[in-house]
Amino acid sequence: MSNIKFPENFLWGGATAANQFEGGYREGGKGLSTSDVMTGGTHTTARRITPELEEGTYYPSHEAIDFYHRYKEDIALFAEMGFKMYRFSIAWTRIFPNGDEETPNEEGLKFYEELIDECRKYNIEPLITISHYEVPFNLTKKWNAWADRRMIDCYLNFCKAIFTRYKGKVKYWLTFNEINSATTAMGAFLSQGILNEIKTMNFMEQVDNPQNRFQGLHHQFVASALAVKMAHEIDPNYQVGCMQIMATSYGLTCDPQDQIVNQERNHLMNWFCSDVQCRGAYPNYIKRYFKENTINIVMEDGDEDILKEGPVDFYTCSYYMSNCQTADKSKEAGLGNILGGVPNPYLKASDWGWQIDPIGLRYSLNEIWDRYQKPIFVVENGLGAYDKIDEDGKVRDDYRIDYLRSHIEQMHEAVLDGVDLRGYTPWGCIDLVSASTGEMAKRYGFIFVERYDDGTGDFSRRRKESFYWYQKVIKTNGEDLK
Repeated sequence: MSNIKFPENFLWGGATAANQFEGGYREGGKGLSTSDVMTGGTHTTARRITPELEEGTYYPSHEAIDFYHRYKEDIALFAEMGFKMYRFSIAWTRIFPNGDEETPNEEGLKFYEELIDECRKYNIEPLITISHYEVPFNLTKKWNAWADRRMIDCYLNFCKAIFTRYKGKVKYWLTFNEINSATTAMGAFLSQGILNEIKTMNFMEQVDNPQNRFQGLHHQFVASALAVKMAHEIDPNYQVGCMQIMATSYGLTCDPQDQIVNQERNHLMNWFCSDVQCRGAYPNYIKRYFKENTINIVMEDGDEDILKEGPVDFYTCSYYMSNCQTADKSKEAGLGNILGGVPNPYLKASDWGWQIDPIGLRYSLNEIWDRYQKPIFVVENGLGAYDKIDEDGKVRDDYRIDYLRSHIEQMHEAVLDGVDLRGYTPWGCIDLVSASTGEMAKRYGFIFVERYDDGTGDFSRRRKESFYWYQKVIKTNGEDLK
Protein backbone atom coordinates (compact mmCIF):
# COMPACT_ATOMS: atom_id res chain seq x y z
CA MET A 1 0.00 0.00 0.00
CA SER A 2 1.31 3.50 -0.86
CA ASN A 3 0.26 7.09 -0.27
CA ILE A 4 -1.01 6.37 3.23
CA LYS A 5 -1.70 9.61 5.05
CA PHE A 6 -3.53 9.88 8.34
CA PRO A 7 -5.43 13.00 9.37
CA GLU A 8 -3.38 15.97 10.54
CA ASN A 9 -2.91 15.98 14.33
CA PHE A 10 -3.46 12.20 14.45
CA LEU A 11 -2.36 11.12 17.93
CA TRP A 12 0.24 8.38 17.68
CA GLY A 13 1.52 6.93 20.93
CA GLY A 14 1.50 3.96 23.25
CA ALA A 15 -0.35 2.50 26.23
CA THR A 16 0.42 0.98 29.62
CA ALA A 17 -1.34 0.25 32.93
CA ALA A 18 -0.12 1.09 36.44
CA ASN A 19 -0.61 -2.40 37.88
CA GLN A 20 1.38 -4.01 35.06
CA PHE A 21 4.48 -1.81 35.01
CA GLU A 22 4.74 0.68 37.88
CA GLY A 23 5.96 -1.50 40.75
CA GLY A 24 6.57 0.30 44.04
CA TYR A 25 3.49 -1.48 45.34
CA ARG A 26 3.94 -0.28 48.94
CA GLU A 27 5.83 2.96 48.29
CA GLY A 28 4.53 6.50 48.52
CA GLY A 29 1.66 5.49 50.77
CA LYS A 30 0.15 3.10 48.22
CA GLY A 31 -2.36 0.54 49.48
CA LEU A 32 -2.92 -3.05 48.39
CA SER A 33 -4.91 -3.55 45.19
CA THR A 34 -6.54 -6.63 43.70
CA SER A 35 -3.66 -6.95 41.23
CA ASP A 36 -1.19 -7.05 44.13
CA VAL A 37 -2.67 -10.32 45.42
CA MET A 38 -2.38 -12.10 42.07
CA THR A 39 0.62 -14.38 41.58
CA GLY A 40 2.63 -14.85 38.43
CA GLY A 41 1.62 -17.48 35.89
CA THR A 42 2.09 -18.57 32.28
CA HIS A 43 -0.19 -19.29 29.35
CA THR A 44 -0.40 -22.89 30.62
CA THR A 45 -0.29 -22.24 34.39
CA ALA A 46 -3.00 -19.99 35.78
CA ARG A 47 -2.43 -17.01 38.05
CA ARG A 48 -3.73 -17.45 41.58
CA ILE A 49 -5.61 -15.08 43.89
CA THR A 50 -4.16 -15.11 47.42
CA PRO A 51 -6.25 -13.04 49.87
CA GLU A 52 -3.24 -13.21 52.18
CA LEU A 53 0.17 -12.57 50.62
CA GLU A 54 2.35 -15.69 50.69
CA GLU A 55 5.97 -15.44 51.72
CA GLY A 56 8.27 -16.64 48.94
CA THR A 57 5.60 -16.35 46.21
CA TYR A 58 6.24 -14.18 43.15
CA TYR A 59 3.78 -11.32 42.67
CA PRO A 60 4.70 -9.57 39.42
CA SER A 61 2.91 -6.28 40.17
CA HIS A 62 5.01 -5.65 43.28
CA GLU A 63 8.03 -4.56 41.25
CA ALA A 64 6.81 -5.00 37.65
CA ILE A 65 9.32 -3.05 35.51
CA ASP A 66 9.93 -0.35 38.14
CA PHE A 67 8.42 2.54 36.18
CA TYR A 68 7.70 4.18 39.55
CA HIS A 69 11.39 4.98 39.88
CA ARG A 70 12.27 5.19 36.16
CA TYR A 71 9.41 7.17 34.65
CA LYS A 72 11.59 10.05 33.47
CA GLU A 73 13.85 7.66 31.56
CA ASP A 74 10.85 5.93 29.99
CA ILE A 75 8.98 9.11 29.05
CA ALA A 76 12.18 10.33 27.38
CA LEU A 77 12.26 7.13 25.31
CA PHE A 78 8.60 7.62 24.34
CA ALA A 79 9.44 11.18 23.30
CA GLU A 80 12.37 9.87 21.27
CA MET A 81 9.93 7.69 19.34
CA GLY A 82 7.84 10.80 18.74
CA PHE A 83 4.76 10.03 20.85
CA LYS A 84 1.94 12.53 20.51
CA MET A 85 -0.18 10.75 23.14
CA TYR A 86 0.58 8.45 26.05
CA ARG A 87 -2.17 6.38 27.64
CA PHE A 88 -1.55 5.36 31.23
CA SER A 89 -3.64 4.62 34.30
CA ILE A 90 -3.71 6.02 37.80
CA ALA A 91 -3.48 3.40 40.54
CA TRP A 92 -6.54 4.02 42.72
CA THR A 93 -4.61 2.83 45.78
CA ARG A 94 -1.90 5.46 45.29
CA ILE A 95 -4.56 8.15 45.74
CA PHE A 96 -6.84 6.37 48.23
CA PRO A 97 -4.88 3.45 49.76
CA ASN A 98 -7.96 1.75 51.21
CA GLY A 99 -10.38 3.14 48.67
CA ASP A 100 -12.80 4.66 51.16
CA GLU A 101 -10.80 7.49 52.76
CA GLU A 102 -12.22 10.99 52.57
CA THR A 103 -8.86 12.68 51.95
CA PRO A 104 -6.50 11.69 49.11
CA ASN A 105 -2.87 10.69 49.62
CA GLU A 106 -0.79 13.72 48.68
CA GLU A 107 2.28 11.67 47.80
CA GLY A 108 0.28 9.70 45.23
CA LEU A 109 -1.24 12.84 43.72
CA LYS A 110 2.21 14.38 43.48
CA PHE A 111 3.68 11.34 41.70
CA TYR A 112 1.13 11.49 38.88
CA GLU A 113 1.37 15.27 38.67
CA GLU A 114 5.10 14.94 38.07
CA LEU A 115 4.44 12.18 35.52
CA ILE A 116 1.92 14.38 33.69
CA ASP A 117 4.35 17.30 33.77
CA GLU A 118 7.06 15.07 32.30
CA CYS A 119 4.72 14.18 29.43
CA ARG A 120 3.87 17.83 28.89
CA LYS A 121 7.57 18.71 28.77
CA TYR A 122 7.77 16.67 25.55
CA ASN A 123 4.36 17.83 24.22
CA ILE A 124 2.87 14.38 24.82
CA GLU A 125 -0.89 14.42 25.42
CA PRO A 126 -1.86 12.27 28.44
CA LEU A 127 -4.81 9.91 28.04
CA ILE A 128 -5.60 8.69 31.54
CA THR A 129 -7.52 5.56 32.45
CA ILE A 130 -9.11 6.11 35.84
CA SER A 131 -9.70 2.46 36.73
CA HIS A 132 -7.60 -0.15 34.94
CA TYR A 133 -7.93 -3.68 36.31
CA GLU A 134 -7.16 -2.83 39.91
CA VAL A 135 -9.53 -2.14 42.78
CA PRO A 136 -8.50 -1.35 46.37
CA PHE A 137 -8.39 -4.82 47.92
CA ASN A 138 -9.81 -3.38 51.13
CA LEU A 139 -13.07 -2.72 49.24
CA THR A 140 -13.10 -6.30 47.98
CA LYS A 141 -12.81 -7.58 51.54
CA LYS A 142 -15.25 -5.00 52.90
CA TRP A 143 -18.06 -4.96 50.31
CA ASN A 144 -17.09 -7.41 47.56
CA ALA A 145 -16.13 -4.34 45.56
CA TRP A 146 -18.38 -3.41 42.61
CA ALA A 147 -21.11 -5.84 43.65
CA ASP A 148 -21.95 -3.15 46.22
CA ARG A 149 -23.46 0.21 45.28
CA ARG A 150 -21.34 2.05 47.86
CA MET A 151 -18.46 1.71 45.40
CA ILE A 152 -19.99 4.50 43.31
CA ASP A 153 -19.28 7.16 45.94
CA CYS A 154 -15.75 5.88 46.51
CA TYR A 155 -15.04 5.99 42.77
CA LEU A 156 -16.48 9.50 42.43
CA ASN A 157 -14.37 10.68 45.35
CA PHE A 158 -11.35 9.31 43.47
CA CYS A 159 -12.47 11.08 40.27
CA LYS A 160 -13.02 14.39 42.08
CA ALA A 161 -9.51 14.28 43.52
CA ILE A 162 -7.78 13.72 40.18
CA PHE A 163 -10.11 15.84 38.03
CA THR A 164 -9.48 18.76 40.38
CA ARG A 165 -5.75 18.26 40.82
CA TYR A 166 -4.91 17.84 37.13
CA LYS A 167 -7.24 20.49 35.73
CA GLY A 168 -5.54 22.31 32.88
CA LYS A 169 -2.91 19.59 32.44
CA VAL A 170 -5.06 16.73 31.12
CA LYS A 171 -7.77 16.69 28.47
CA TYR A 172 -8.63 13.02 27.85
CA TRP A 173 -9.95 10.53 30.42
CA LEU A 174 -11.31 6.97 30.27
CA THR A 175 -13.64 5.83 33.06
CA PHE A 176 -13.03 2.05 33.10
CA ASN A 177 -10.62 -0.16 31.19
CA GLU A 178 -12.28 -2.86 29.07
CA ILE A 179 -15.48 -2.53 31.07
CA ASN A 180 -17.15 -5.26 29.00
CA SER A 181 -14.74 -7.88 30.32
CA ALA A 182 -17.24 -8.23 33.17
CA THR A 183 -19.76 -9.74 30.76
CA THR A 184 -17.52 -12.82 31.16
CA ALA A 185 -16.67 -14.76 34.32
CA MET A 186 -13.02 -13.74 33.97
CA GLY A 187 -13.89 -10.08 34.50
CA ALA A 188 -15.44 -10.50 37.95
CA PHE A 189 -12.18 -10.23 39.88
CA LEU A 190 -9.94 -8.82 37.15
CA SER A 191 -12.13 -5.83 36.38
CA GLN A 192 -14.59 -5.47 39.26
CA GLY A 193 -12.69 -6.82 42.27
CA ILE A 194 -15.52 -9.27 42.99
CA LEU A 195 -14.26 -12.31 44.86
CA ASN A 196 -16.74 -15.17 44.98
CA GLU A 197 -16.12 -18.65 46.33
CA ILE A 198 -12.84 -19.97 44.93
CA LYS A 199 -12.44 -23.51 43.60
CA THR A 200 -8.72 -23.62 42.94
CA MET A 201 -7.46 -20.06 43.64
CA ASN A 202 -7.28 -19.73 39.83
CA PHE A 203 -8.70 -16.30 39.07
CA MET A 204 -10.19 -17.73 35.88
CA GLU A 205 -12.08 -20.40 37.83
CA GLN A 206 -14.02 -18.62 40.53
CA VAL A 207 -17.51 -19.95 41.10
CA ASP A 208 -19.28 -17.58 38.76
CA ASN A 209 -22.13 -15.37 39.92
CA PRO A 210 -23.58 -13.56 36.88
CA GLN A 211 -25.97 -11.61 39.10
CA ASN A 212 -23.02 -10.04 40.90
CA ARG A 213 -21.19 -9.26 37.67
CA PHE A 214 -24.08 -7.55 35.94
CA GLN A 215 -25.14 -5.71 39.07
CA GLY A 216 -21.52 -4.58 39.30
CA LEU A 217 -21.70 -3.37 35.71
CA HIS A 218 -24.79 -1.33 36.53
CA HIS A 219 -22.93 0.34 39.38
CA GLN A 220 -20.03 1.06 37.01
CA PHE A 221 -22.39 2.47 34.37
CA VAL A 222 -23.88 4.88 36.94
CA ALA A 223 -20.41 5.78 38.23
CA SER A 224 -19.16 6.42 34.68
CA ALA A 225 -22.13 8.64 33.79
CA LEU A 226 -21.73 10.67 36.98
CA ALA A 227 -17.97 10.95 36.35
CA VAL A 228 -18.64 12.35 32.86
CA LYS A 229 -20.97 14.95 34.34
CA MET A 230 -18.49 15.80 37.11
CA ALA A 231 -15.60 16.14 34.66
CA HIS A 232 -17.52 18.57 32.46
CA GLU A 233 -18.47 20.65 35.50
CA ILE A 234 -14.89 20.81 36.82
CA ASP A 235 -13.38 21.59 33.41
CA PRO A 236 -15.51 22.08 30.28
CA ASN A 237 -12.43 21.13 28.22
CA TYR A 238 -12.35 17.63 29.67
CA GLN A 239 -13.26 14.85 27.24
CA VAL A 240 -14.30 11.53 28.81
CA GLY A 241 -14.46 8.25 26.93
CA CYS A 242 -15.36 4.62 27.42
CA MET A 243 -12.96 1.74 26.80
CA GLN A 244 -14.10 -1.62 25.46
CA ILE A 245 -12.61 -4.91 24.38
CA MET A 246 -13.45 -5.13 20.70
CA ALA A 247 -13.68 -8.91 20.44
CA THR A 248 -14.55 -9.12 16.76
CA SER A 249 -16.30 -12.33 15.77
CA TYR A 250 -17.83 -13.88 12.68
CA GLY A 251 -20.30 -16.67 12.08
CA LEU A 252 -18.17 -19.76 11.40
CA THR A 253 -20.32 -20.75 8.41
CA CYS A 254 -23.18 -19.29 6.41
CA ASP A 255 -25.59 -21.48 8.39
CA PRO A 256 -28.20 -19.00 9.70
CA GLN A 257 -27.90 -20.61 13.15
CA ASP A 258 -24.23 -19.61 13.25
CA GLN A 259 -25.22 -16.04 12.38
CA ILE A 260 -27.76 -15.89 15.19
CA VAL A 261 -25.25 -17.26 17.70
CA ASN A 262 -22.74 -14.68 16.49
CA GLN A 263 -25.25 -11.84 16.72
CA GLU A 264 -26.18 -12.81 20.27
CA ARG A 265 -22.52 -12.99 21.21
CA ASN A 266 -21.80 -9.58 19.67
CA HIS A 267 -24.76 -8.04 21.47
CA LEU A 268 -23.51 -9.22 24.83
CA MET A 269 -19.74 -8.91 24.42
CA ASN A 270 -19.19 -6.04 22.01
CA TRP A 271 -22.25 -3.80 22.19
CA PHE A 272 -24.06 -4.02 25.53
CA CYS A 273 -21.66 -1.92 27.61
CA SER A 274 -20.86 0.60 24.91
CA ASP A 275 -24.57 0.95 24.05
CA VAL A 276 -25.19 2.01 27.65
CA GLN A 277 -22.16 4.29 27.83
CA CYS A 278 -22.53 5.85 24.37
CA ARG A 279 -26.31 5.95 24.05
CA GLY A 280 -27.23 6.45 27.69
CA ALA A 281 -29.71 3.60 28.10
CA TYR A 282 -29.95 -0.16 28.38
CA PRO A 283 -30.59 -1.75 24.96
CA ASN A 284 -33.75 -3.80 24.46
CA TYR A 285 -31.93 -6.99 23.45
CA ILE A 286 -30.31 -7.36 26.88
CA LYS A 287 -33.70 -7.85 28.53
CA ARG A 288 -34.08 -11.34 27.06
CA TYR A 289 -30.59 -12.29 28.18
CA PHE A 290 -31.30 -11.13 31.72
CA LYS A 291 -34.60 -13.01 31.80
CA GLU A 292 -33.14 -16.26 30.47
CA ASN A 293 -30.20 -16.09 32.89
CA THR A 294 -32.22 -15.03 35.95
CA ILE A 295 -30.43 -11.71 36.29
CA ASN A 296 -32.32 -8.94 38.07
CA ILE A 297 -30.66 -5.52 37.95
CA VAL A 298 -31.50 -3.50 41.04
CA MET A 299 -31.79 0.16 40.12
CA GLU A 300 -32.51 3.18 42.28
CA ASP A 301 -34.90 5.93 41.28
CA GLY A 302 -33.09 8.28 38.96
CA ASP A 303 -30.52 5.79 37.67
CA GLU A 304 -31.97 5.79 34.17
CA ASP A 305 -31.87 9.60 34.12
CA ILE A 306 -28.24 9.54 35.24
CA LEU A 307 -27.33 7.20 32.37
CA LYS A 308 -29.22 9.36 29.91
CA GLU A 309 -27.44 12.52 31.08
CA GLY A 310 -23.93 11.04 31.13
CA PRO A 311 -22.98 9.47 27.79
CA VAL A 312 -19.28 9.51 26.97
CA ASP A 313 -17.71 11.98 24.57
CA PHE A 314 -15.70 9.45 22.59
CA TYR A 315 -15.19 5.70 22.16
CA THR A 316 -11.98 3.72 22.63
CA CYS A 317 -11.18 0.05 22.37
CA SER A 318 -8.56 -2.61 22.49
CA TYR A 319 -8.17 -4.84 19.45
CA TYR A 320 -5.93 -7.88 19.33
CA MET A 321 -7.70 -10.73 17.55
CA SER A 322 -10.95 -12.14 16.25
CA ASN A 323 -12.71 -15.49 16.47
CA CYS A 324 -15.72 -17.33 15.12
CA GLN A 325 -19.03 -18.40 16.62
CA THR A 326 -21.01 -21.51 15.80
CA ALA A 327 -24.10 -23.38 16.92
CA ASP A 328 -22.17 -26.64 16.43
CA LYS A 329 -21.34 -27.79 19.97
CA SER A 330 -18.78 -30.29 18.69
CA LYS A 331 -16.40 -27.50 17.66
CA GLU A 332 -13.68 -26.79 20.23
CA ALA A 333 -12.52 -23.37 21.32
CA GLY A 334 -9.10 -22.24 20.16
CA LEU A 335 -6.15 -22.30 22.56
CA GLY A 336 -5.86 -18.55 22.80
CA ASN A 337 -9.56 -17.68 22.67
CA ILE A 338 -9.86 -16.66 26.32
CA LEU A 339 -13.12 -14.90 25.47
CA GLY A 340 -14.63 -17.93 23.78
CA GLY A 341 -15.23 -18.78 20.15
CA VAL A 342 -13.66 -21.23 17.75
CA PRO A 343 -10.66 -20.76 15.43
CA ASN A 344 -11.02 -19.13 12.06
CA PRO A 345 -9.52 -21.48 9.43
CA TYR A 346 -8.38 -18.50 7.35
CA LEU A 347 -6.18 -16.93 10.01
CA LYS A 348 -2.80 -17.59 11.61
CA ALA A 349 -2.20 -17.27 15.35
CA SER A 350 0.43 -15.82 17.68
CA ASP A 351 2.58 -17.86 20.06
CA TRP A 352 -0.24 -17.55 22.59
CA GLY A 353 -2.89 -18.76 20.16
CA TRP A 354 -4.42 -15.34 19.50
CA GLN A 355 -5.60 -15.23 15.89
CA ILE A 356 -4.17 -12.35 13.86
CA ASP A 357 -6.80 -10.49 11.84
CA PRO A 358 -5.86 -6.99 10.62
CA ILE A 359 -8.88 -6.75 8.32
CA GLY A 360 -11.07 -7.39 11.35
CA LEU A 361 -9.88 -4.06 12.74
CA ARG A 362 -11.12 -2.17 9.66
CA TYR A 363 -14.40 -4.07 9.83
CA SER A 364 -14.80 -3.29 13.54
CA LEU A 365 -13.98 0.40 13.23
CA ASN A 366 -16.66 0.76 10.58
CA GLU A 367 -19.19 -1.05 12.78
CA ILE A 368 -18.36 1.17 15.77
CA TRP A 369 -18.54 4.40 13.74
CA ASP A 370 -21.80 3.45 12.06
CA ARG A 371 -23.33 2.60 15.45
CA TYR A 372 -22.25 5.60 17.55
CA GLN A 373 -20.94 8.43 15.34
CA LYS A 374 -18.45 9.37 18.05
CA PRO A 375 -14.69 9.95 17.67
CA ILE A 376 -12.71 6.71 18.02
CA PHE A 377 -9.28 5.85 19.39
CA VAL A 378 -7.63 2.44 19.17
CA VAL A 379 -5.94 2.48 22.58
CA GLU A 380 -4.62 -1.09 22.66
CA ASN A 381 -3.29 -3.26 19.85
CA GLY A 382 -0.15 -5.33 19.67
CA LEU A 383 1.58 -8.67 19.47
CA GLY A 384 2.65 -10.58 22.54
CA ALA A 385 5.68 -12.65 21.56
CA TYR A 386 8.86 -14.28 22.81
CA ASP A 387 11.59 -11.71 22.19
CA LYS A 388 15.27 -12.50 22.54
CA ILE A 389 18.44 -10.45 22.62
CA ASP A 390 20.83 -11.43 19.84
CA GLU A 391 24.56 -11.83 20.30
CA ASP A 392 25.08 -8.29 19.07
CA GLY A 393 22.70 -6.96 21.73
CA LYS A 394 19.81 -6.24 19.37
CA VAL A 395 16.18 -7.37 19.56
CA ARG A 396 15.05 -8.10 16.01
CA ASP A 397 11.26 -8.22 16.26
CA ASP A 398 10.27 -8.13 12.59
CA TYR A 399 7.19 -10.20 13.45
CA ARG A 400 5.92 -7.34 15.62
CA ILE A 401 6.58 -4.80 12.88
CA ASP A 402 4.66 -6.98 10.41
CA TYR A 403 1.73 -7.25 12.83
CA LEU A 404 1.55 -3.52 13.55
CA ARG A 405 2.09 -2.53 9.91
CA SER A 406 -0.83 -4.65 8.74
CA HIS A 407 -3.12 -3.20 11.40
CA ILE A 408 -2.10 0.40 10.66
CA GLU A 409 -2.81 -0.22 6.96
CA GLN A 410 -6.32 -1.39 7.85
CA MET A 411 -6.86 1.58 10.15
CA HIS A 412 -6.06 3.79 7.19
CA GLU A 413 -8.60 1.89 5.10
CA ALA A 414 -11.16 2.64 7.82
CA VAL A 415 -10.26 6.33 7.67
CA LEU A 416 -10.83 6.23 3.90
CA ASP A 417 -14.17 4.55 4.64
CA GLY A 418 -15.15 7.66 6.59
CA VAL A 419 -14.39 6.57 10.16
CA ASP A 420 -13.47 9.44 12.51
CA LEU A 421 -10.33 7.83 13.93
CA ARG A 422 -8.35 10.21 16.14
CA GLY A 423 -5.45 8.21 17.58
CA TYR A 424 -3.57 4.96 18.04
CA THR A 425 -1.73 3.85 21.19
CA PRO A 426 -0.37 0.30 20.80
CA TRP A 427 -0.35 -1.79 23.94
CA GLY A 428 2.67 -2.29 26.11
CA CYS A 429 4.83 0.25 24.30
CA ILE A 430 7.44 -0.87 26.81
CA ASP A 431 7.59 -4.50 28.00
CA LEU A 432 5.36 -5.10 31.00
CA VAL A 433 3.54 -7.83 32.94
CA SER A 434 0.73 -9.62 31.08
CA ALA A 435 -2.64 -9.12 32.79
CA SER A 436 -4.03 -12.50 31.78
CA THR A 437 -0.98 -14.68 32.47
CA GLY A 438 1.12 -12.56 34.82
CA GLU A 439 4.30 -13.17 32.87
CA MET A 440 7.06 -11.05 31.37
CA ALA A 441 7.84 -13.59 28.64
CA LYS A 442 4.81 -12.36 26.68
CA ARG A 443 6.41 -9.15 25.47
CA TYR A 444 4.64 -6.39 23.55
CA GLY A 445 6.96 -3.42 23.77
CA PHE A 446 9.08 -1.32 21.47
CA ILE A 447 11.47 -1.24 24.42
CA PHE A 448 12.95 -4.41 25.91
CA VAL A 449 13.16 -4.53 29.71
CA GLU A 450 15.66 -6.81 31.44
CA ARG A 451 13.10 -8.44 33.70
CA TYR A 452 12.20 -12.12 33.74
CA ASP A 453 9.55 -14.44 35.16
CA ASP A 454 11.80 -15.77 37.90
CA GLY A 455 12.08 -12.25 39.31
CA THR A 456 15.60 -11.67 37.99
CA GLY A 457 16.86 -8.86 35.80
CA ASP A 458 18.33 -5.40 36.34
CA PHE A 459 15.40 -3.50 34.76
CA SER A 460 17.67 -1.96 32.12
CA ARG A 461 16.02 -0.78 28.90
CA ARG A 462 17.08 -1.27 25.29
CA ARG A 463 15.44 -0.23 22.02
CA LYS A 464 14.09 -3.02 19.81
CA GLU A 465 14.09 -2.83 16.02
CA SER A 466 10.39 -1.96 16.22
CA PHE A 467 11.35 1.17 18.22
CA TYR A 468 13.08 2.67 15.19
CA TRP A 469 10.35 1.51 12.83
CA TYR A 470 7.57 3.09 14.91
CA GLN A 471 9.64 6.27 15.23
CA LYS A 472 9.62 6.49 11.43
CA VAL A 473 5.90 5.75 11.24
CA ILE A 474 5.10 8.61 13.59
CA LYS A 475 7.48 11.02 11.90
CA THR A 476 5.80 10.42 8.52
CA ASN A 477 2.27 10.30 10.00
CA GLY A 478 1.90 6.72 8.85
CA GLU A 479 3.11 7.32 5.32
CA ASP A 480 6.29 5.24 5.63
CA LEU A 481 5.45 1.76 6.94
CA LYS A 482 8.40 -0.09 5.37
